[in-house]
Amino acid sequence: MDNIKMLKKSFVAIPILVIASLALFFHLDIHIIDALSIKTVPAYDIHIPKLRIIFEPILGLLLYLNRAIYPLQELPITLLWILVFYISLGLFKIFKIAAVPYRRQTTLRFFGNIPLLIGICFSVFIVILFVRLPNNTIVNNTSNEILVTSHAHTEYSHDGLISQEKMWAWHKRNGFDALFITDHANHKKTLDFSTQQRNNQFPIDPLIMVGQEHSGSNHMSLLGLNGKFETKDKPDSLIVNLVHKHGGAVIVNHWFDGKGKDKEFYKDLGVDGFEIENVGKELYYDRTIFKDLKKFCEDNKLLMLGGLDFHGYGRACGIWNAFQIPNWHQMDPDKKENSILEIIRNRDQSKVKVLMYQDRPFYSGKNLLFQPFITVVNYFRTLNFWQVISWALWLILFQLLWNYRREHFIPMHKRMALAGMLSSLFLIVLGLYYMVRANAVKGYSKVFAEYSSLLLIIGSIFMVYSLGTIYFRFFKKMKKIN
Repeated sequence: MDNIKMLKKSFVAIPILVIASLALFFHLDIHIIDALSIKTVPAYDIHIPKLRIIFEPILGLLLYLNRAIYPLQELPITLLWILVFYISLGLFKIFKIAAVPYRRQTTLRFFGNIPLLIGICFSVFIVILFVRLPNNTIVNNTSNEILVTSHAHTEYSHDGLISQEKMWAWHKRNGFDALFITDHANHKKTLDFSTQQRNNQFPIDPLIMVGQEHSGSNHMSLLGLNGKFETKDKPDSLIVNLVHKHGGAVIVNHWFDGKGKDKEFYKDLGVDGFEIENVGKELYYDRTIFKDLKKFCEDNKLLMLGGLDFHGYGRACGIWNAFQIPNWHQMDPDKKENSILEIIRNRDQSKVKVLMYQDRPFYSGKNLLFQPFITVVNYFRTLNFWQVISWALWLILFQLLWNYRREHFIPMHKRMALAGMLSSLFLIVLGLYYMVRANAVKGYSKVFAEYSSLLLIIGSIFMVYSLGTIYFRFFKKMKKIN
């Protein structure tokens, strides 16, 4: 009899069975592909951090949503569906209550929870885009290929939110052997940072190389700079010539966003190549444009690279440039940098692969309304054995807490108020941190101040509301209902 009661109380068996079935019978492999051929590159694997596996139900979906093809559209749509389900369930419960006084009290709590839920969802949105969670990373199994970033921004860019030290650490964790820091309109700070590394003030791996993003007729990455010339107010043609004169290379960034001139213009300038994909922009942009740009580069012997375009926020790492450089680890820093620049200047595509992380089937951005449901299904399809076990254990734990300790939990309406307060506190703390960083890099990053103001305003309003809700739900005595 006790076992029957236990089964009646259990509601996790079906979810566990569904998750396991999706992962086992409809499994979707996560793999590294060549962006130019869209074929799997078997020499590279995926590493899933242990911390993520342990907290898979908490971190897994957030990380999967972070890699959405259209994150800025899909995340708000996902949060909108959460609100729709909450409102629908809440109204259903209200209409089931027969006693008018209880219905009135439940209705007030229901409508009072909606701003709390919106604030909590906004905080989750901020976590997904701005907090560096333990995402999956690449595993390089080759003996003669090294992984390189040609496009990245620190807090010394007007739109950067990450320090040089954290940028270096982030690239190290994501499997890179070398990176060009390409801050907007300046490279002196990167030159100082690179000099510190070569003076053995911090480890040489991954190697810091000096670049700069020039915003002329189109954004261009100037790679391999040595601090011997300025770019301010100089025309594109002169800048390209100066970079080449000093041994550097020039790559046209995210040309496919349609903001620059014709690609023939940049060929005539003498650029060394184009970004064929860019994580900071729209992944899998119009394939007709992709094919046209790819053919143009092939016909004119121009190199194609992948632009990570990391600013300290946004998508998890999803693009690597694999350079074929034997004996890399036996080289000194200068020879390492020269070997990379030589391949770019020679425009030797045979020695460069553009690698991309792929964990879901491609879909267009024309109708994303129901995409969150497909995304959840595809997420469960990517799970391995240990991730499924993690889900099962967490669901069982939740079941046990729900069945046997329910009487010790504070009511849901009070938990919502506390969750709202914690979410608002997170926004305020992050806003204050950005305020401190804005003062530390004054004159460089503008987004620290912009995001600081936004987070502090929203967080403060949300905090006032949450504290008011806590007062009424915890401390103000409700009239006894007869």
